Amino acid sequence: MGTQHTYRVIVRGTWEGLPESDRFRLLAEVEEHGLAAMRFTEEGSLTYDAALKHFSFRYVVTSDAEDGDEMAAAIAEDRAQTTLRERGLGHGELRSTVTDLDTMKINYKGRRGPGAV
Repeated sequence: MGTQHTYRVIVRGTWEGLPESDRFRLLAEVEEHGLAAMRFTEEGSLTYDAALKHFSFRYVVTSDAEDGDEMAAAIAEDRAQTTLRERGLGHGELRSTVTDLDTMKINYKGRRGPGAV
């Protein structure tokens, strides 16, 4: 087992084939899944709006660094598919955006380098 990295993964998708009962259920829960619900967690946080067109999940994934972004995306997409399947919610293709927190560069505003006056 190699070095572990922590990834933030956003999995995006489009609702498809939602029967009226699922649409009603999602709309009843829409306040719980709005902008205030956007958090990166291992379990994932589902967000969507009342238009019921698109949704996203936000995940924290820990994986071997040598497996890279692709593995983190695959893990997060698998988690999202499992959640959607368990809730019986239809969706289209999933797409992911991955950020490796261990390699990202942080720019601190106002910080000056050597020799700054």
